[in-house]
Amino acid sequence: MLSTFLIALREGLEASLIVGMLAAYIIKTGRTHLLKAMWFGVGLAVFASLGFGALLSLASSELSEKVEPYFAGFTSLLAICFVTWMIFWMKRTAKNLNKEIAGRVDAVAHMGGLALALAAFFTVAREGLETSLFLYTNFKNVSQSSRPFIGLVLGLFLAVVLGVGMYRRTIKVNIKKFFVYTGSALLIIAAGVFAHGLNEFQNIGILPGANSYMWNWHNAPSWFDSLIDGTFGISSQFTYLQAFAWVFYLLTFLPAYLSSHSKKSSTIRN
Repeated sequence: MLSTFLIALREGLEASLIVGMLAAYIIKTGRTHLLKAMWFGVGLAVFASLGFGALLSLASSELSEKVEPYFAGFTSLLAICFVTWMIFWMKRTAKNLNKEIAGRVDAVAHMGGLALALAAFFTVAREGLETSLFLYTNFKNVSQSSRPFIGLVLGLFLAVVLGVGMYRRTIKVNIKKFFVYTGSALLIIAAGVFAHGLNEFQNIGILPGANSYMWNWHNAPSWFDSLIDGTFGISSQFTYLQAFAWVFYLLTFLPAYLSSHSKKSSTIRN
C-alpha cells in the first residue's frame, strides 16, 4: 500500500503540475478557446494510461506459466529503465519545465485545437504510460490483496488535490523538497523491482543462483514480510544476486540523485 501510494502520489503530482502549467499558460496568453482541446488531450492520455495498465494485467493473466516469468522479468527491467530515466529527467528539467511547456503551446497553438490536443496528449501520456508500467511491476511484487489498490487510489487523489490547490494557490508545497524526498523513495522502490525482476530470470534458469539465498525466513510473520517487501522490495526469500542488484542499483543512482540536489543548493547559497 505504501509503495503504490508513493508512486501514485509522485507521478500523479508531476502530471497535475504539467496540466496546471498548460492551463495557466493558455489562460495567460488569452487562448481560452483552446482549453477544451487541452482537456480532451489530457483525458485521452489518462484513458490511454489506464488502458495500457489494463492491457499489461490482461496479458500477464493470459500467458502460460512458462511464458509469464519472461514477461514479468522483462517488464520489470523495462519499468526500471523508464522510471530511472524519468526521475533524473525531471530533476534536470524541472527548473525550465514551465518554459518548455510554454514553448510547446506557442509552437502548435496557431495550428488549432487538434494540434494542441495532441501536444497535451503526448505531454501527459509520457508520464501516464511510464506510471502504469511501474505500478504494474510493483503490483506484481507486493501483496495480492486490495491494499496496493487502495494506496494507488489515495495517492492519485492526493496528487490531484495538491495539484488543484497549487494551481489555485490555496496550497503551498515546497516542490523542490517534495521531489527530492519522493524521488529518493521511488529509487528505493525501483531497486526492489529490479531485484524481483532478476529473480524472475533466476527462477526460469536464465540467471544462476535461484536457490542461493542470502536469507530465507520461513517463519517470518506475514505482516513483516509484506511491510519490508512492499516498502523496500526486500522479500523474506532473497537470493545473493537479488541482494547484490538491490545494493548496486541504490549505490549507483541514489547518491548521484542526492548529490546533484546538494550541489544546486550550495550553488544557490554561494
